[in-house]
Amino acid sequence: MTHKERFQRLMHFEPVDRVPLWEWGPWPQTVRRWKGEGMEGDYPPEFAECDPRADSGINFGMIPPFEVKVLHKDEKTVTYINAIGQKLMEFHERETSMPLFLEYPVKSREDWLKVKKRFDPSSPRYPADWEERLKRWKETQIPLQINGDRLIGFFGPIRELMGAERAMMAFYDEPKLMHEIAEYIAEFAIQVMEKALKEAPVDWVILWEDMAYKKGSLISPRLFKEFMSPNYRRLTDFIRRHGVDVIFVDSDGNVEELIPLWLECGVNGVYPMEVAAGMDVVKLRRKYGRDLLMMGGIDKRALAKGRDAIDKELKRVGAILDKGGYIPHIDHSIPPDVPYENFRYYWERKKELVGID
Repeated sequence: MTHKERFQRLMHFEPVDRVPLWEWGPWPQTVRRWKGEGMEGDYPPEFAECDPRADSGINFGMIPPFEVKVLHKDEKTVTYINAIGQKLMEFHERETSMPLFLEYPVKSREDWLKVKKRFDPSSPRYPADWEERLKRWKETQIPLQINGDRLIGFFGPIRELMGAERAMMAFYDEPKLMHEIAEYIAEFAIQVMEKALKEAPVDWVILWEDMAYKKGSLISPRLFKEFMSPNYRRLTDFIRRHGVDVIFVDSDGNVEELIPLWLECGVNGVYPMEVAAGMDVVKLRRKYGRDLLMMGGIDKRALAKGRDAIDKELKRVGAILDKGGYIPHIDHSIPPDVPYENFRYYWERKKELVGID
């Protein structure tokens, strides 16, 4: 069975020889720890064993991006403008903390109109070697994705442009502007994706939101239905008309109240199913059956606790592997409190779980 066949059959709840071996990578500081504990090379060699998948290489970003510019630097911090126009302050040990977001590029409709010009679908957005990639994808028979990569969605990308507080207030104070932005994102995504959907053997599409926290959604179902649902339907209908019926959304946090809304709008897959936020892939499989595709769902915290916790966690998610529609992996990047020895044990048990001797 080819990697492409395995993915397609699994996502359609058909029998497979085994489940794909995919995984979420470690944080950079985790890699540094593991190197100190005997890991060879600059990246865990275990990840070379993962089953291959391919990305379309489409650039959904700003063209041109903002000029990255340092505004202030001292012994502890650096303040700068990043490629999407956000003003950030970071500690020099940036890998150990989140940056402080000081300003966002869209503060008004006038700002949006300026930023919108950077999201011109007619800009060169496809890899220069597109024709060679098409040939390779058809020959290698591995799953091919179109990944919106933090830029195609109807809450997350808007939050990146406006900031969370302003974005959530704008749903009430400036609904016309919010409709305008969301509608443009849908049209932009459609125009940019069309060439790939027509020419490439695309297996699935990934959208991005990150619109939930530990206890639930950042916006209400009412706002979702008003501002997001019509645009989701337009985009997912377009994707499905081109023969692709596996459409995932990436959102951290507790997304339980969002899942039925996504399903209504044509999104049928969700990841990474963050356990610390209450997401339970076993419970969700019982609730939604074959309506919901899932990836992730393995509690990263178990890897820090040792072998017994790892075995227990793998046994828990293993209960739904034979039901299809699920690829198990860590529910986000592997944190630096995980010893390399624990990860290596997890990796060997994980391979056994998915059916690799």
